[in-house]
Amino acid sequence: MNSTEPSIRETDFFTTSELAQKLKMNVQVITRKVQAGEIQAYKIGKDWRIPEQSVLDWLENQSNRNGKPSSRRSVSKRTTAKPAAPTSTHEPKREFLLEYILAQFEPDREYTEKEVDRIIARYQNDTDTIRRELVTARMLTDTGGRYRRLAGYRLAPDG
Repeated sequence: MNSTEPSIRETDFFTTSELAQKLKMNVQVITRKVQAGEIQAYKIGKDWRIPEQSVLDWLENQSNRNGKPSSRRSVSKRTTAKPAAPTSTHEPKREFLLEYILAQFEPDREYTEKEVDRIIARYQNDTDTIRRELVTARMLTDTGGRYRRLAGYRLAPDG
């Protein structure tokens, strides 16, 4: 993530229902657009989370596609995302997911593999892969099946 992109702490997310209501559209239309990749979103568990910037980008793209001048209107804020920091080993979409999950772990607390998997399972079914990625990205340490949020890993600062 480069310095011009907002941090996860500064990003607001919408559910498909919230966005459909906001745009006065059918929730199924929004869901199809998310599933088709027209609107960038993150699937956490069974639910989609759509960053505000993705909505603005999609709206601008729709406006340009119809030959109308581009006008970026502010989408009102609904929820605040969990704090996180970028890693250099994953694509941005995956980074958001890993950072969001990492924010669920308390600093200076040791977790068993079962506890780690239980936390990950709230957001992603493939707990083994996500657990490995958190360790590989140096977000969590693994000491003989005991996990801890890495002391050197800092969540993104405000602003």
